[in-house]
Amino acid sequence: METQALTIALVGVLGIGAQWLAWRTGWPAIVLMLAAGFLAGPVLGYFGYPLLDPEAAFGDLLEPMVGIGVAIILFEGGLSLDYRELKKYGEGVWRLVFLGVPLGWIFGTLACYYIAGLVLPVAILFAGILVVTGPTVVLPLLRQSAVQQRPAALLKWEAIVNDPIGALCAVVAYEYFRATVDGGTAFEVVPQIAIAGALSGVIGYAAAKLVAWSFPRGLVPEYLKVPVLLVLVVGVFVVCNKIEHEAGLVAVTVMGIALANMHVSSLRSIHPFKQNIAVLLVSGIFILLSASLDLSELTYLNPFEVEGLRLYLFLLALLFMVRPATILLSLLGSSVPWNERLFLAWIAPRGIVLVAISGLFALRLSDLGYADGSILIGLSFAVVVATIVAHGFSVDIVARLLKVKGAERPGLLMAGSTPWTVGLAEVLQKTDTPVMIVDSSWQRLKRARTRGLPTYHGEILNEATEHNLDLTPFQSLVAATDNEAYNALVCSEFAPEIGTDKVYQLGEGADDDDHRQIPASLRGRALFASGFGVDDVQQRQQEGWVFRRTKLSEQFDMDDARESLPEAANMLLLIKPSGELKFFTHAAAPEPQPGDQIISFSPPRAQSEEKAAKNAERNATRNQSKGGPKPEPA
Repeated sequence: METQALTIALVGVLGIGAQWLAWRTGWPAIVLMLAAGFLAGPVLGYFGYPLLDPEAAFGDLLEPMVGIGVAIILFEGGLSLDYRELKKYGEGVWRLVFLGVPLGWIFGTLACYYIAGLVLPVAILFAGILVVTGPTVVLPLLRQSAVQQRPAALLKWEAIVNDPIGALCAVVAYEYFRATVDGGTAFEVVPQIAIAGALSGVIGYAAAKLVAWSFPRGLVPEYLKVPVLLVLVVGVFVVCNKIEHEAGLVAVTVMGIALANMHVSSLRSIHPFKQNIAVLLVSGIFILLSASLDLSELTYLNPFEVEGLRLYLFLLALLFMVRPATILLSLLGSSVPWNERLFLAWIAPRGIVLVAISGLFALRLSDLGYADGSILIGLSFAVVVATIVAHGFSVDIVARLLKVKGAERPGLLMAGSTPWTVGLAEVLQKTDTPVMIVDSSWQRLKRARTRGLPTYHGEILNEATEHNLDLTPFQSLVAATDNEAYNALVCSEFAPEIGTDKVYQLGEGADDDDHRQIPASLRGRALFASGFGVDDVQQRQQEGWVFRRTKLSEQFDMDDARESLPEAANMLLLIKPSGELKFFTHAAAPEPQPGDQIISFSPPRAQSEEKAAKNAERNATRNQSKGGPKPEPA
């Protein structure tokens, strides 16, 4: 028991540690997780000091643990698929599913048989598994790289929908070859599996319907909604797997997609939890699977032997022939632009489902007498490592070359079209910072539209906004409508997605006791060290206050910048050379460095000085007419 507890703790430390290191370095998280598990398991085990030995710790429980984890990940991925995306990208999605899967299966079989040298039954089965890409690897890549909305959506839909389809392809192949051993035919196998898949889909949809009916009616208390949902997902997965192997993946995927499109309002509160548990499961499963690998299973990957060389040629064929041919033929004649087709033709990382299913069928094929079945585990890991490394490190470069890269610099999303937000957007646009002003009033957006600023007409809290507006480029949010309570609501809604340290609103104000009734835990970070509120900035804008941009250098530091600005100026934000935005808030101030740009909110210095000069001249003239002293020359 102590060994199992230590293994669980190490899996958590290595998995989340790899995720954190990926965040700090910008490296693909999947690559770091694979490396961490591989080093902790087989590499250190080779020297006799393994940190992790999942099979010894969990034994027969390892396979069902991984299977349930994959099921929850697929369910969570299904919850992110909205039918409204199909209105814009449906043509590409249907082609990738109904044409891409059979084409990928055929081309993969040819590569496995003629290049890798696998016997035909094993080649057909392994090629069926290879049609999957998987949300466990695609979604982290999309999260790390700012790819445009359409190719990102196509990759996401393909990964989530094709995962269970690829598993069923492998099941069809295995059941067929098992039936032929006993003298059966394809007509006895395929209809049975098709019926099992359809029945599993119906069970998944029925489970989603049960949740959508019971949750809004208060039949499940709030504190039990997440546990009930998780137990229901696991139960549906296990029951459908009893009907047919891997049919549970179909059921949980259908359940997630169906539930996402039934628009159950009470599910919005569990979104942060499902995202957190998905990150934990992805991290844990990758560490467990890579730590379970046996180095002896990789001996055939020696490039100086004929078999090893053939397998390396197979990996190259998979990257540069099978995937490109599958995508380009599937999307031939579609409305998807060629640069996006080429991008999709390159990005196809494989992940957990490939390794888990390959390990399962490797044993079954060996039992049927197919010797090549035993190499599927090592070969599947080779495919995972090759595709993750190749695609993980090149996704940004390829996206940039093919011009499907989204905004290079972090952007700012602003809720509320007011003179203050319009002024801020204008000065930020001059620094090449992506900005977007969102407001539900077409009339209020007029000022921003006349100045050529990007706008979105709609309610920012509406779910439709998430699907109609690409939020990927925006890593910070400022809520600055005239209603402080509404601003707090916007910040609390977006905090789980963007981050609590990246959502801001105007402060409580100096003389506004009503706004102080809003708990600090519900508010975004208060802008300005002075805590200016809505009324404060409105009053100052009426007095002619403006935004000023000041660039720092080795010779012109922050102290010089403050001296060059009017005494009443308030620092608002700092823009790093990389485009990162750091705001001055009531609680903290960023540390300026040479090369940074400072955006301040300042009184109209030039106008006030000119007005003061005119008043002085008028007073001097009045005094002169009364016999007073004459004005001195300037």
